[in-house]
Amino acid sequence: MLGPRKSLESLANRTSGHSLAKTLSWPHLIALGVGAIVGTGIYTLTGVGAERAGPAVILAFAIAGAVCACAALAYAEMATLIPAAGSAYTFSYAAMGETIAWVVGWSLILEYSLACSTVAVGWSGYLVGWIQSAGIALPHALLAGPYDDGLVNLPAVLVALAIMGMLMAGTRESATLNIVLVVIKLAALSVFVAIALPHFQSANLDPFMPYGFASTENGGEKRGVMAAAAIVFFAFYGFDAVATSAEEAKNPGRDLTIGIVGSMLVCTAIYMGVAIAAVGALPFLDLANSPEPLALVLRDLGQPFAAHLIALAAVIALPSVILVMMYGQSRVFFVMARDGLLPGWLAHINPRTGAPARITLITGVSIAAVAGIFPLDKIAEMANAGTLVAFIAVGASLMIMRRRAPHLPRLFRCPQPYVVGTLAILGCTYLLLSLPSDTLIRFGKWNAIGLAFYVFYSRSRSHAGKEQAAAKS
Repeated sequence: MLGPRKSLESLANRTSGHSLAKTLSWPHLIALGVGAIVGTGIYTLTGVGAERAGPAVILAFAIAGAVCACAALAYAEMATLIPAAGSAYTFSYAAMGETIAWVVGWSLILEYSLACSTVAVGWSGYLVGWIQSAGIALPHALLAGPYDDGLVNLPAVLVALAIMGMLMAGTRESATLNIVLVVIKLAALSVFVAIALPHFQSANLDPFMPYGFASTENGGEKRGVMAAAAIVFFAFYGFDAVATSAEEAKNPGRDLTIGIVGSMLVCTAIYMGVAIAAVGALPFLDLANSPEPLALVLRDLGQPFAAHLIALAAVIALPSVILVMMYGQSRVFFVMARDGLLPGWLAHINPRTGAPARITLITGVSIAAVAGIFPLDKIAEMANAGTLVAFIAVGASLMIMRRRAPHLPRLFRCPQPYVVGTLAILGCTYLLLSLPSDTLIRFGKWNAIGLAFYVFYSRSRSHAGKEQAAAKS
């Protein structure tokens, strides 16, 4: 019913011309994780979260981080058990079968595509704010999509296409540049905390939880700590992009463990510090829904030069998130095509760069189109839905593989796997249900389209399905 499962042996074997080059070491992987995690969530979604939870957005970050920590532990074990590209899609294929893997892969396509688009829109907000603070006026029609009374968000389109070109040039080159961008980003956040934290006022935290804890819907908008956690959750994922690089890691067992767990620990500490400094320095109603909340806080504190530098750092460094997310999306697309579930010509590897150029081109153009049209909060909510489904699948895969193959070597063993897997599933399910109803409906429609494509196209072309049929005959 759930389709054929992939054997671990088949995942270890790759045909010539369809194997990704092993070019990444653990510093690249930590930078990939930090580059994806520390980015749009803290630079732009702090305001969106404050609008939904008030000062309790601090608590929302902590809850989202705790759920992601459980998922990160599950990812770390699965990535070292199955060091192949595709992350949650590949894990689900081995643990639960092709049908579940398709749903997860289809959700990951949505996650990464919309995550890239979200960051591109957030980057555009900082770029426009930085340019306008210099006294330069720009036409609104080219700075916002139709949903925001504009024509197209041109800066968001251009940055997505530029990152696409970089990834087509090669993985190692892109990952090395990402390390530089991550250093700039962390330096900017450190400056923000150093300036804003001394201006902390406890009065700005009262009332701490103006909309309550549980996610409640009013007029089509959900508010409460859990509603905020469901959207700032976007700020934490990124370590799953590290898992998609498993096939390109030089030493998967060591490098993936360091990359996934290390990037989560570093980023959780950074997020809590920045969130406390932001909501403590400025009333949450002023912070709510600002496209550049950190720069807004600094301007309000009479630090226009620092605000200018923070915005400039965001303009320079936020593309690292687009780079990592687009990288992850192209790898999931690539593996699905290599498995026969998508047209095989998409799995072509450029012999010069070792990168899947065709997939990257299609990915980049589609991301640019979405970024040019839709607003930030709507894109982020849809991206979160896809991510939460993937995390649920990884939590389940962890427990299934522990029961089915307990003695297989695992270079990282998750402590208390059944407790961690259960907490990941329950936490992600609750966050998924805390998303707005219209987001869940759109996500359901996306997966209905995906299942129809699977039934009428992919299932009959699946390499694993053909191998299973041949073995029975």
